[in-house]
Amino acid sequence: MAEKVAKAGVKKASGYLYFVDKQGDVSRAKMARGRKKGKASKPEKVAKVGVKKQGGYLYFVDKSGDISRAKMVRGGR
Repeated sequence: MAEKVAKAGVKKASGYLYFVDKQGDVSRAKMARGRKKGKASKPEKVAKVGVKKQGGYLYFVDKSGDISRAKMVRGGR
C-alpha cells in the first residue's frame, strides 16, 4: 500500500513520463515512441518539492499528481 509523502499538484500531460528525481523534485521526460535511436529527450523539472528519500522505498508521482511511496518487496516469496 502506498502512502502520500508530499503534495505537488502536478497536472500530467500525455506523452510524458513523470518521476521523482535524485533531488526529490518532480521531473518529466518525453516518451520515445517509434523515433530514431539516440534521440532521448533531456528531463525537465516540473515541480520543486525537495523530498528526502529513505532507503527501501519506491517513490513515484501518483494519479493526483502528488509524491507517494511504497515499500519495496525484495526476494520473491
